[in-house]
Amino acid sequence: MNTRHTTMDSPLGQLTLTARGEFLTGIFYEGHWHMPPPDYFGVPAVIEEPLFEQTRSELHEYLEGKRTDFEVPFEARGNAFQEKVWHRLQHIPFGETISYGELALEMGDPHLAQAVGSAVGRNPISIIIPCHRVVGRNGQLTGYAGGLRNKRFLLELEEPAAVKESKLF
Repeated sequence: MNTRHTTMDSPLGQLTLTARGEFLTGIFYEGHWHMPPPDYFGVPAVIEEPLFEQTRSELHEYLEGKRTDFEVPFEARGNAFQEKVWHRLQHIPFGETISYGELALEMGDPHLAQAVGSAVGRNPISIIIPCHRVVGRNGQLTGYAGGLRNKRFLLELEEPAAVKESKLF
C-alpha cells in the first residue's frame, strides 16, 4: 500500500505526518519516545496531497485555538488492548482530562494503570487521538511521548476560559 510521510512546522516543533492509502497513520514529534520502525514511514511524499494538506490545516487551526475536533480520516493500528485504549481517548472531551487510573478502571481493572500508560504512550496519532488529556493522579502532569513541555502547551491551549481567567500569572 502507498505508505508515505511528510513534515510540518508547528509551535510544538517539527511534526512528522505518516499516511497509508487514504488514512493518516501517524503524527510524531522530534524525539518522540516510541518511534515506530523506519518502514512505518514509507517514502517521502513527492507532492502536496489533500490528506496532508487537510492534516496541516486542521492542526494549525487547533494550535491557533480555532478548532476543537478533527475531521481528517485516520487509522491507528496496534494490539487489541492498545486500540481499545486509543478508541477511549478519542472520547475525552476537549478541555477535559482523565487519569491513567480512571482509564484502567474503565478497562475493568484498576491494576491496569501501567498497561494503560504504555498504550497511551504508544498512540501513533498524537494530538488527534488526544493522549495529552491523560494525566496522573490528582491532575499531575506525567509522561508524554512528545515531551512534558508539549503536553503542558496542549493542556493550556484547551483550558476552559474560566480557568484561564482565574489564574493571576
